[in-house]
Amino acid sequence: MSAPATPELPAFQRVQRTFTAHMRDPQGSPAPAGIEDRRMAIYRGLLFNNVRSFLGNSFPVLQKVLGEDGWSALVRDYFRTHRAHTPLFPRMPQEFLHYLREERGEVSRDAPFLAELAHYEWVELALALDPREPDYRGVDEDGDLLAGAPAWNALAMSLSYRFPVQNISPQFMPDTPAAEPIYIVACRDGEDKVGFLELNAVTARLVELLQAGGGRCGRELLEQIAVELRHPEPEAVVRGGLDILVDMRRRGIVLGTLAAGAG
Repeated sequence: MSAPATPELPAFQRVQRTFTAHMRDPQGSPAPAGIEDRRMAIYRGLLFNNVRSFLGNSFPVLQKVLGEDGWSALVRDYFRTHRAHTPLFPRMPQEFLHYLREERGEVSRDAPFLAELAHYEWVELALALDPREPDYRGVDEDGDLLAGAPAWNALAMSLSYRFPVQNISPQFMPDTPAAEPIYIVACRDGEDKVGFLELNAVTARLVELLQAGGGRCGRELLEQIAVELRHPEPEAVVRGGLDILVDMRRRGIVLGTLAAGAG
């Protein structure tokens, strides 16, 4: 027995699909019959330029690095091939990032840092739009960072890249990864300001321990790092680590110390 025939779409839906396919890919998909091209050009320009402009505002460094032609070509490919999962404009940068990381694949003309730079720029927007606020409940903002357990800000993100994304510009476009991973913490503080802090490998390890929580005091964490480093003067590691913790508190990455029983 043959499978039932697929019912034909109503005429208006066929026109809609033809129209949207043409908007996505004017070169590969013909416009609906009987519509003046001058009118179609208005829609083509309006839709594409809105997407191009919005993404350009979200990824300004990436746009500058690629130049106008390269940026337009990249956005056109995204516009043509990506199927969005949300109609919300604020979510479009995340959709674009997904396209770069999961869908675009290897394109010989692409800079090797393309997806990492896009992610670095997206992080700032993601933190700015996060509806949460730094949670100071159960936190002593002036607490002793060595004697107490440092309280990590949930609006701080620990990042690692192969390329020095924080330095990329039209004047600096590396074609090979850095010799060591690039560690960065991005954070939105209590005044809704998003900032970035570049880390070395030792400070990145401290951040890893801070995020793990467990209620351990700052001195314990720093002494563990001293052991891992086999440092001949553990107290020097503790003193240097305290300066780092104080700086992180100033930046809002660490909120203070947890009150007894908190965390």
